[in-house]
Amino acid sequence: MRCRPIGWASDFRDLLINVTNFFRDPDAFTALENLVVPRLFEGRGESDSIRIWVPGCATGEEVYSIGILMREHMERLSEVPRVQIFATDIDEPALSVARGGRYPEALLKGMTPERKRRFFHNHGSSFVVSHEVRELCIFSPHSVTRDPPFSRMDLVSCRNLLIYLGPDIQNRVIPTFHYALKPGGYLFLGTSESISQHSDLFVTLDKKNRLFQWRENAAATPHFSTLIGHPRAADAGLGREQRGTSYSLRQSVESHVLERFAPAHVVVNADGDAVYFSARTGKYLEAPQGAPSRQILTIARRGLRLELRSALRESVSTRNTVVRSNVVVEDDDGGAQALTVTVEPLPNKGNGEQLFLIVFNPVEAKQNRQEINRQGGEADVAADLDRELRDTRERLQSMIEEYETALEELKASNEELVSVNEEAQSTNEELEASKEEMQSLNEELNTINAELSGKVEELDRANSDLKNLFESTQIATVFLDRNLVIRNFTPAASSFFSLRQSDVGRPLTELANQLHYPELKQHIASVFDTGDLVEHQLASDQAGKHYLVRLIPYRDCAGRIQGVVVTLIDVTTLAKAEEHQRMLISELNHRVKNMLAVVISIANHTLKGAQSPKDFNSALSGRLHAMARAFDVLTNSNWTAAPIEDLVRQELEAFGSDRFELTGPNRRLQPQQGLSLGMSIHELATNASKYGSLSKPDGHVAVEWDDSGQQLTLTWRETGGPPVKEPEKAGFGLTLIRGEVVSRLGGNVETIFAPGGLQVQISFPLDGS
Repeated sequence: MRCRPIGWASDFRDLLINVTNFFRDPDAFTALENLVVPRLFEGRGESDSIRIWVPGCATGEEVYSIGILMREHMERLSEVPRVQIFATDIDEPALSVARGGRYPEALLKGMTPERKRRFFHNHGSSFVVSHEVRELCIFSPHSVTRDPPFSRMDLVSCRNLLIYLGPDIQNRVIPTFHYALKPGGYLFLGTSESISQHSDLFVTLDKKNRLFQWRENAAATPHFSTLIGHPRAADAGLGREQRGTSYSLRQSVESHVLERFAPAHVVVNADGDAVYFSARTGKYLEAPQGAPSRQILTIARRGLRLELRSALRESVSTRNTVVRSNVVVEDDDGGAQALTVTVEPLPNKGNGEQLFLIVFNPVEAKQNRQEINRQGGEADVAADLDRELRDTRERLQSMIEEYETALEELKASNEELVSVNEEAQSTNEELEASKEEMQSLNEELNTINAELSGKVEELDRANSDLKNLFESTQIATVFLDRNLVIRNFTPAASSFFSLRQSDVGRPLTELANQLHYPELKQHIASVFDTGDLVEHQLASDQAGKHYLVRLIPYRDCAGRIQGVVVTLIDVTTLAKAEEHQRMLISELNHRVKNMLAVVISIANHTLKGAQSPKDFNSALSGRLHAMARAFDVLTNSNWTAAPIEDLVRQELEAFGSDRFELTGPNRRLQPQQGLSLGMSIHELATNASKYGSLSKPDGHVAVEWDDSGQQLTLTWRETGGPPVKEPEKAGFGLTLIRGEVVSRLGGNVETIFAPGGLQVQISFPLDGS
């Protein structure tokens, strides 16, 4: 609801107080749902309408809460009347929010999940009121203190607005609500509000939950001077004839007859409070001394009070008409008048309160007391006295019983008060002692507070230094306690364990990590048991990373192990270097063994085909130099992969760069493939220099290669040399080439002895290099 100051303006928007929520005070809304909502729909059909006014609606939560109650009840009816909820406020921004019907989820905490799912739609991070509830509500600006009120309302809900208004404003607003309600309408106030001195306007339905019902009261006319201005003097001078012209003839006649011939009468409730006075009741009722009162037994004249009390009590208890005859009422002049007093229950029109009509019917003209007694006769006097005595005894007995009951209650209350007084005295003494102790503690706390302030400053500096150290270091570090609960961590650790600041206090084992380290718990247990440093190297399968994990005991000031510090260092570069070194050593050993075997084989074959030691030395030296050149190419490529073009070029450059042509893609070969290909090119070049195209000045060699289909195909073509014919038997060079390509590389060698020059095609599978 809203507190809205009188004369509110946009400069004072911050004075508006928002304390609204959906179904605020659930007990009160439950009472409204059970006591009032069903009555609003009683006897209503499709052609009828139910009107509800919610002044001070603020952002609309109370309006939509009532709309939900109405919609829930409407769903259970076969004939549904029209429902209109008029929601007003003086705050236009709040009305804009209410018209939108969009609220954050926090405001829906007081609502059941069924209502939330039934009457709200989730829209992003907020919830929107459904159309079936929104169509019941009409929002408009309105001030309850300055603007004319709504009228013909069945329910007025004004919760937690009156508590922010002064007494004078409340005395104007509450009659306004009475004016706005239909006969039998309902008023719904906040749990901290009441109708105060306006109990003559409303009947209490539920005092705890502040539910009231309209009570008929002819004097209940709201003060609208601030709305329509004071009446003009000419208007005040209008006669009764001019005001009566708006009535029908029947109403005018009945009103005239009622005023002239109807006996004096009063309408009271069951408690004896008068709610309506007719004309000419002054002969039977008089205002008492002191504060004004509506209690009929207090303002009744002498002689009428006792009879009226007994008759009203009997009618209230039996709900029947009670008649008291020959009741003598005395006036101030000593005169008396006999009359008949009738107390009759009025038909209950559904407004929740039973009313009683008291009629004073004079029997004869005013006389002296002695004349009435003399005319009545002794028999009548005796009967009257006997009846009066009997009534007096009944009242006396009732008063005695009430007095005894009240006395017992008073004794019990007195004992309770004595006990409470003793407890209060004891509590007072304890409070005084506690006060002295609190003063002493306060002084100690002041001293401790000064010390703590200094410690906090030192702790802040240390914490700042530690934070900057964590942020500046690139080493992932996690601090764990004995239960493996995270105490702290460096920002670099977030990349390994998906850590956030909110994860402090959670066990590390509950968090997902990118490390395959099943021995972590075992190693941590070893640190706790031995107190020694544990180092372990990890390899990441996915990223190809290598990490050095160090588990160091976390010790307190006394040297006790209270946890463990887990540190992860990226050693990927070092691990790759070590692995490459191991691979090079292994490859070198393997190559040395293979090369020695190749050298021995070459030496043996060269020796067989050599005609003299000089020829043997020349052939063996050339082949060994070819191997050396292939080794140089492989060494330059760090024994990883050698380019084909380099392997071919280093064998042919000795004959001149214009004597050969190289064509092919930029492809690299593994060491074994490169060494075998280099030996093969050397044999072809040596043979071409002796017998082929390179033996003639105009001779030329073309080398082409292709690596399609994961297989290398190299073609050697000679042109411009002497005529070529196929030899009777294969020479050592061709045998060496076939041995290297076929045996070592698993390939194939094709030789074509064309007249124009030798053509050799070498093909072998590639190994993904």
